[in-house]
Amino acid sequence: MHISELTHPNQLKGLSIRELEEVSRQIREKHLQTVATSGGHLGPGLGVVELTVALYSTLDLDKDRVIWDVGHQAYPHKMLTGRYHDFHTLRQKDGVAGYLKRSESRFDHFGAGHASTSISAGLGMALARDAKGEDFKVVSIIGDGALTGGMALEAINHAGHLPHTKLMVVLNDNEMSISPNVGAISRYLNKVRLSSPMQFLTDNLEEQIKHLPFLGDSLTPEMERVKEGMKRLVVPKVGAVIEELGFKYFGPIDGHNLQELIDTFKQAEKVQGPVFVHVSTTKGKGYDLAEKDQVGYHAQSPFNLSTGKAYPSSKPKPPSYSKVFAHTLTTLAKENPHIVGITAAMATGTGLDKLQAKLPKQYVDVGIAEQHAVTLAAGMACEGMRPVVAIYSTFLQRGYDQIIHDVCIQKLPVFFCLDRAGIVGADGPTHQGMYDIAYLRCIPNLVIMAPKDEAELQQMLVTGVDYTDGAIAMRYPRGNGIGVPLMEEGWESLEIGKGEILRSGDDVLLLGYGSMVYPALQTAELLHEHGIEATVVNARFVKPMDTELILPLAQRIGKVVTMEEGCLMGGFGSAVAEALMDNNVLVPLKRLGVPDMLVDHATPEQSTVDLGLTPAQMAADIMASLFKAESAVAHGVS
Repeated sequence: MHISELTHPNQLKGLSIRELEEVSRQIREKHLQTVATSGGHLGPGLGVVELTVALYSTLDLDKDRVIWDVGHQAYPHKMLTGRYHDFHTLRQKDGVAGYLKRSESRFDHFGAGHASTSISAGLGMALARDAKGEDFKVVSIIGDGALTGGMALEAINHAGHLPHTKLMVVLNDNEMSISPNVGAISRYLNKVRLSSPMQFLTDNLEEQIKHLPFLGDSLTPEMERVKEGMKRLVVPKVGAVIEELGFKYFGPIDGHNLQELIDTFKQAEKVQGPVFVHVSTTKGKGYDLAEKDQVGYHAQSPFNLSTGKAYPSSKPKPPSYSKVFAHTLTTLAKENPHIVGITAAMATGTGLDKLQAKLPKQYVDVGIAEQHAVTLAAGMACEGMRPVVAIYSTFLQRGYDQIIHDVCIQKLPVFFCLDRAGIVGADGPTHQGMYDIAYLRCIPNLVIMAPKDEAELQQMLVTGVDYTDGAIAMRYPRGNGIGVPLMEEGWESLEIGKGEILRSGDDVLLLGYGSMVYPALQTAELLHEHGIEATVVNARFVKPMDTELILPLAQRIGKVVTMEEGCLMGGFGSAVAEALMDNNVLVPLKRLGVPDMLVDHATPEQSTVDLGLTPAQMAADIMASLFKAESAVAHGVS
């Protein structure tokens, strides 16, 4: 059978092992071809092909629930659940989403782009099932990297306390999250992998006991307890912790052996309570280059399958903000041993792997544990260190209480560096960095800033490291910088709360924040072509805002426009509106940014057009809103 003939995952039932192996081969081939052509997450999905095929061949997907943690590993799931023919549209506008999405398929039982949620969601479904008197299986699949997240451990703690709640947790153990895993849990799992499989030992012990005189084929309850005790004595490291927490443990089993997987899943499905299936897989399985470089091939832009190399750009690009951040922070850390970079399992994404390579004693990776990262930084700040917490905007949401409770209430000098702030593109709603301006600016004892370009990012890094009167945060976008010359020395702190005028005009005041400053300048040029002269201000700080600069300009010019790459509700424009109202500067105000909507997966350029945030669109909007509408039409701005 060819996978293209599958219209429902239940068609896997009854196929021979050889047929299932052929389906697995076809999934892996399609996976590689698609990611090589359009980009996406490569290694995670390749590692779970057999796991997915085996599990789905034992379930009834018309009623059973499967919850995948994060979604990096769910590409095979998508191909088996009706999206094979559309899989070439992966992560493209109006195409197949890169993560699970309930609105995309009835088989996507729970959507997630942030790790460590699957066990909680699965347990919730299982409890709802039992409360309603229904009968279906619930399977939560989680990676060993995600198992470092506190939420996953909280869910395990709860599930183990419910001995009659039927829930299967499948651990996809490939020794990786995006980068190699860290911490005691990872070390423990490594010991498990190097030990003899517990299920084999359990079966062997049972066979030996059965051959004792007078026992025969049955085990008395007393001998069952003896068997369990012997198991713990002989192999204390294998599954003992999981079983002490209330789960029945199977594993570790070979995650690429279909027969072993199917047999184990069938046994596990019979357990009347929480069960934990430990599956050992290889990230990037089936593509030699991805197996050898599991970090580099976690996700890829389009690349040549035969060489594994990305296609070269048609023209040189400026360095990314992440690279400039990494280079500058490493330079500063060489001069200041109190600086320490902290990441939550995103060393390569944030650029802190460069700091790790040069100054490993000034680098900390806490695993997928953003809450812990924030409070760890607070503790270090108490003792005079200069913690720099580099976390994506979307992931810092997970440490929100800690920002308030542990950092800002205590007025501790922690420096938050929010990468991927604003539009991020193909990863979609779970990864868009839209909310950090709004969710941070309401917190006391916190300065918030954003650079207009990569050189100003360098200055803001110095500013953040030097600032000691409380916490400070800097947001910066995904992707390449503007192309301005970088500073190699002579960096100085910016004055806190001070913006700058970049262009002068008497007709309208354009206030740009962060990544929207250069688009504001481009918009001003378009307005100039239509006889409208704009003053353009680089706000730099949303908190404290430079009201000494902005309010007199707003009062004199009489029309104000704010531009931000973030949500309008509670964002930079809202801060400007509040300042104008509070100071009785009652002038027309136009806020440009992201409205009250989720930004779906697409290229950043496509999303920018959809949101009306290109310079041409903003110029037309400004003319229609603040000047005569007929003027905009007459001059053909679109």
